Order: sequence, then C-alpha cells, then structure tokens
Amino acid sequence: MSQSATPDDDLLPDDGLTEDLRHKVEEFIEDEEGHFNRYKGWLAAFLTAVAVGTSAFHLYSAYGIVRTDLLRGIHVGLVLFLSFMLFPVARRFRHRLMWFDVVLALLSIATIAWMINGGDAFTDRNTDPNQWDIVFGVALILLVIEATRRTSGWIMPIVISFFILYAFAGPWLPAPWTHRGYDLGRMVGHMYMTLEGIFGTAVDVSATLIILFTIYGAFLQYSGAGKFFLDFSFSLMGGKSSSAGRAVVMSSFLLGGPSGSGVATTVTIGSVAYPMLQRSGYEAAAAGGLLAAGGLGAILSPPVLGAAAFLIAEFLKISYLEVIKMAVIPTILYYFCLFFMVELDARKYGMSQGVFEAVDSAWTLAKRYWYHFLSLASIIVFMLMGFSPTLAVFWATVTAFLVSFLRRESAMRPRRFVKAMETGTTGVLNVAATCASAGIIVGVVTLTGLGLKFSSIVIDYAGGSLALTALYTALIVWIVGLAVPVTASYIICAVIAAPALITLGVPDFAAHMFIFYYALLSEVSPPTALSCFAAAAITGADPYKTTLQAWKYTMPAFVVPFFFVLDPLGTGVLLKLPEGASWLEVSWVVFLVFVAIAALAAGLQGWLLKKTNLLERAMLVLAGALVIVPVGAGDIDAVGVGLFASVFVIQMLRRSPAEANP
Repeated sequence: MSQSATPDDDLLPDDGLTEDLRHKVEEFIEDEEGHFNRYKGWLAAFLTAVAVGTSAFHLYSAYGIVRTDLLRGIHVGLVLFLSFMLFPVARRFRHRLMWFDVVLALLSIATIAWMINGGDAFTDRNTDPNQWDIVFGVALILLVIEATRRTSGWIMPIVISFFILYAFAGPWLPAPWTHRGYDLGRMVGHMYMTLEGIFGTAVDVSATLIILFTIYGAFLQYSGAGKFFLDFSFSLMGGKSSSAGRAVVMSSFLLGGPSGSGVATTVTIGSVAYPMLQRSGYEAAAAGGLLAAGGLGAILSPPVLGAAAFLIAEFLKISYLEVIKMAVIPTILYYFCLFFMVELDARKYGMSQGVFEAVDSAWTLAKRYWYHFLSLASIIVFMLMGFSPTLAVFWATVTAFLVSFLRRESAMRPRRFVKAMETGTTGVLNVAATCASAGIIVGVVTLTGLGLKFSSIVIDYAGGSLALTALYTALIVWIVGLAVPVTASYIICAVIAAPALITLGVPDFAAHMFIFYYALLSEVSPPTALSCFAAAAITGADPYKTTLQAWKYTMPAFVVPFFFVLDPLGTGVLLKLPEGASWLEVSWVVFLVFVAIAALAAGLQGWLLKKTNLLERAMLVLAGALVIVPVGAGDIDAVGVGLFASVFVIQMLRRSPAEANP
C-alpha cells in the first residue's frame, strides 16, 4: 500500500519482467482483486500494520485457540474495515481516503463489536431480535453488499438483492416458487445472529483456510519460488517444436498450483512466455488462448486449487486432503488435454524449433533451488502426517520462510516478510467479501427451502433423466458463472443445483466436483473472462477471439465432469476408488475419458496425425460425443471408440505428400 507500483529489489527477487510488463501484470491482478488505493506516509504505515496484524491473527488462530464464532466475526470485521479503507467507492476517488470510507469502516467494527459483546444472549434471541439487533444487522448486510461491490463489481450485489427480495416476497410468488415469506426481524436474526447466514460455512472457510493459503502463496512469491518454477519449466521443456507451448502448460501447473489464481498465473507466465510462443509460430489469439487455458488449470491443480475447493471440504464434511486426492485424476486429464492440444498445434502450424534462449539446465536449477519444491510438497506431507489443513498450511508457511534463507537472493528479510504478511491479507479481501455476501444467499436458500424447490424443477424438466439433469446443471452453473466469480458461482450452485444430482443417485462428492469444474468456466467466459482479457492485453489480440481460442483449448477437458456423474459404476470413479470395483473397470472408464478428450481435441483442431478432412473431423467430434453420453452404454461407447480408431487408421493409410506432417 505504501510502495510504488514497481517493487524494489529488496522486496521481490528479480522476475525477469520489464517495467511495462510488470505494470501490466499488476493491472490485471487488480482487475480480478479490485482496484486498491495506494497511500503514503502514516496512513500507509497504519494500514500495513493492520494487514500484517490480520495475517498474524489468522496464523495464531490456526491452532484453534480462537472460538469459532469469534474467529468468524473478527474475520468479517477486519475484512470489511480494510475493504472500505483500501477500495474506493468509485475509480475517480482512487488514492484518496474519503470521510465516508472511514465512517463505513468504523461502522463495520461496531456491528461486530455489538455481536461479540452480546455473548450467548445475542444468539439466543435470534428469533426475536431487539431494535438495536435489527439496526446493526441491517447495517452489516448493507456493508457486506457494498464491500462486495467495491471489491468484485456490481453483479454479485444485484444477485444478492434478488435473493433478499425472494425471501420477503414468498407469499405473492407463483407456484412452485411460493413460500411463507419472512419479515425483517426474522431475516436479520438468521443472517446476523446465527452461524447460518453471513457467518456461515463460506466465511468459516475464508477465515480458516483461504486466508492461510493466501499468506502461504505470498511467502512463495516473495521468496522467488514463482521465478524458479517458470525457469525450471522452460528449461525442462526446451528443444522441440512444441517446447514453448509445453513450457506454458508445465509452468502453469507449477506456478498455479500454489497460487490458485487464474489471472495471476496467466499474466505472470504470459509476460515471459509470449515472445517465445510468437517466435514458435503461435498467432496472437492462439497464444493468448493457451495462456488463459493454462491459468484456468491453476484453479484445478493441487495443492491449493481455487478458493471454492476449500468450500467443497466444508460442505461435504471431509478433510481437505480428500479434496486434493479427488482432484488428482481430473488435473492429470486437464493437463493431458492441454499437452495434446499443444502437440497438435506443433504439427498443424509447422512450428519452429530452438525458440528458447540459453538458460541453465533443469538439473542445474533443481540443484540450486530444490528447496522451493520442499515447501510446496510440505502441505501434503503435513496432512499425511495427520495435521489438519489449517495446521498443515501454517507449517508449510513456516517451512517456506525458513528454507528461503538457504540462498541469499531468496531470503525472506524483514521487508519481504512484512510485505508477504501484508499481501496475505490484502490478497484475500475480494474473496472474503464474496464469501460473506454468499452467506446471505445461502441463508435465504436454507430459510426458504429454495434448494429443494429448484432441484425438483430441474428434475421435472429433465424428465428424471440423469444425463439431461447433468446437462441442465452444467448450463445453469455456466450461466451463473457468466455473471459472478468462481467462488460465488460454486456456492450459489452448490446449494440450489447439487441436490438435483444427489436426488438422482449421484454421490455427493461427485455432484460438488461437477459443479466446481463448471464454475471454473467463468475464468474463460465473457463477460467475466478476466484470464482471457489479461492474456489478450499481453499478446495484443482481440479479447473475444482470445476467448474463443481459450475455449478451443479447454472444452475437450470439460467432458471430464460428465464422467464424474455418469460413469458406468455410478460411483464417481475418477474421483474416488469405489469399494468392490476392479481395476479393470476403473481402467476402462479412464480409457474412455482419454478417448473422448483426444477425439474432441483433434476434432476441434482439425488435425490428428495430419490435417483432417470434413468427414474425418465430423467422425472425431461424433466419437467424442458418443463416448461421453450416455456413458456406460457399452454399445454406444464401443461405437465412439471405433470411430476414433477408424480416423486414426485412415490417416495412417493416407500418405498424400501435401498432407504429410511438417
């Protein structure tokens, strides 16, 4: 907050970016996380101290020393205070602290202080709140909505407003949407005075996991781990015609895994990799599409995934380690899709070799900076040792801090340490505000029974068909994701759409992972396709052409969630090995996924072993579609596999020189 836009050398290890590119990186991260006010002098020092203190408080709370209701309340209070102090009411007020910002920040603290001071008597009267409860409760609801608007834009507040109106207008709505209706006191009591509304599951996850992982990511950033992961990927993948594309995919996994941020991964890698992609033969929109697709993988990749992954663990009442295990095969399949598309690109466009400048070998880099892998792996190790996720990420952060001193250039000296602690808090404000506002939506859904109503409506429209219900659910999640960020999209659809799939026999974990996967599409879907717009700004391509290219790269991988809910065993076999299933059955399902991805990828690219003609392209797309739905119908699956094999054989036999590989 007190620093200039360009970090000085003591704060951040050399990342190889030019000043213009670094400005571009920070600009697009701000587009995702909101536009900060940047102050100087005593005000900057004060807010830095508050942010550092907030990170320290949450690290302290990782031991479970702070009572749950207190932790959630203090977390919301600090988030709101900093949001109003750091995010302007409108862009024309940037870098100026207005008197009404201070009033709103102090009012945020007052609403939480009233709640905490009320003790048990406060929660006991949630069904009959007094006048001051209603005043502070209404104030908190409005403050949460305004903080969300400042940090994430107008869409989420509009959505929240519709849900609140639904809660009030129940008796006047047509069937099947009607319900008894709730007055202001009942709404305030549920949203403010219980752990079912604003202070519900989403805020609990934000206060215990999301902020801790954000702090951990900041420690990796300021110890130079991101620069190492980029260099290591470029060195490891050099030397072949598809090297530039492969390096983007690999570095997206290594850099995105610990960050969990699609936009940050896209712009950081794109600033370094785009010249290589350009020299390799990628046109601007295709390069931007690949960069955005790689950034999307960051939200899918263990050990952090996106913020919504922590919510999955809380909704399902399972350990976060179980969520990580469930994400392993889908992550492999996603990156298989990207690698496959990159290989097809190399053959389709006749890409040149030798696009990498001389850098240290991967082995040399690994020997020099091996400790960055240690801090990354430590999260999994600690959880395997029986630590809770909160304790695991706490000790992983400590590990990242300690091992940084193994080399002078990565050492977390005091200024870097303070900056990492500050960034850990400021980087979570938009997600935390979204979680608090999503708590209002969840509260309305639980209060009115909207989730069950919505599920019955979807099932009725699908005629009881699981395949159609899955398709409708995917479309609903995608449409919601067009308007709101990933975390909000997942929370909304988890409470209104997941019950439909579960009612039809889909395991709860498979239903939630299905929704999580399709919620991610908002990263590459206008108007919230920030990863695509960020990549387009770096490459100079048209943003919407870049979005279409990103869809080309990612769409084959988005057949995978249908296998979560429609696999032949009906057990979500790609996520969790079912009891009594043979490895042969499991291997067959995995094989079908690979065939579907490969067929759709080749069909979309118009290239398999060589350029496809119109008939071959149609056969490939049809093969992928037949393998996906209806999954488990052996004859249909066999036809799809047969079509794919037929195109492969035809291309092997067709040796026309004009269509030979470059």
